[in-house]
Amino acid sequence: MSEAKKRKVHTPEFKAKVGLDAVRGVKTINEIGLDYGVHPVQVGQWKKEIQEQAKTLFEGKRGPKPTAEHREPELLYSEIGRLKVELDWLKKKSGISLS
Repeated sequence: MSEAKKRKVHTPEFKAKVGLDAVRGVKTINEIGLDYGVHPVQVGQWKKEIQEQAKTLFEGKRGPKPTAEHREPELLYSEIGRLKVELDWLKKKSGISLS
């Protein structure tokens, strides 16, 4: 029986190099695939991945963080709840009734 063909595992550096070559557009995807010994479909996938992930390089550098907007009310409500419990405990221990 013949041996099964093993898959090649490419490093992230190699994928980035091939993908950036494809993004530059100096050569066609088929030419890049031949140069690096990678199937042209794979080159296209790496190119697409780089283009989609490029925006994340610049997120969070400046300006407000969008994740903090929905988290702030949760923190405030939890603080209110904690303070209410403390107040109730203090009222019970001191015997003071404010009603």
